[in-house]
Amino acid sequence: MTIKARYFAAGALLCASWSAQAANVQLTVNVESLVPANSVSFAPLHVGFGNGSFDSFDLGSAAGDAIKSVAEGGSGSAWFPAFEAADSGAVLGSVGGLLQPGGTASNDFTVDTDSNSYFTFASMVVPSNDFFIGNDNPMAYNLFDDQGGLLLTEIVITAGDIWDAGSEVFDPAAAAFVGDNSLRADQNSVVAFNFAELFGFNGMLTGAGYTFDSQLTADTEIYRIGFTPSPVPLPAAFPLFAAALAGLGFTKRARRKA
Repeated sequence: MTIKARYFAAGALLCASWSAQAANVQLTVNVESLVPANSVSFAPLHVGFGNGSFDSFDLGSAAGDAIKSVAEGGSGSAWFPAFEAADSGAVLGSVGGLLQPGGTASNDFTVDTDSNSYFTFASMVVPSNDFFIGNDNPMAYNLFDDQGGLLLTEIVITAGDIWDAGSEVFDPAAAAFVGDNSLRADQNSVVAFNFAELFGFNGMLTGAGYTFDSQLTADTEIYRIGFTPSPVPLPAAFPLFAAALAGLGFTKRARRKA
């Protein structure tokens, strides 16, 4: 094989690799608590970028193990395996730790905009027995258009969007962040919207050391999820190879001209 043929064979492989990377986007997920001082806090935000097939809960239905692992303890220990089982190609992860009033956090993810266009999230709201935020419809948030451009820059959640998993009885003494969560009792109800019960924790000392005061109304903005994209860097060899190809073509033309 001639040197020129070897260059172009290598070029074909490199271009194929670059083409596969071209669908990828480096996406920074930023989260921000918008609640008043001394109001609710949030467990880590568990996120997934997938094909829209993972549905972790439904309004009016009993909560399954996946969403209960988020709503009752904030861990997502069953949420992640369930997501992966439903969508093996999904990109999964978490953002931040305990997000107190006014707090922010971020994390970076590499997302294939062709196969993982849909965004799903879940986080426990504390203090509570089994309250959480998340999306009921797995196709509610399509992040990318057909060209890989970002369609959605942020999601803003209000107090009226807070879910009650219906899996634990409301009991301040057994609630996470203000009580002993090991004392919880099964409720055997269904998933519903509920933020009003948060007022039942007013005046209690939280695990973060502040005295809780809900102050929330249905329209109060409580949480923002923002998305900032940046291109995935080209392979390190690509600029060098492009320069080499240009040099090869220039040399050939120079010889013909001579």
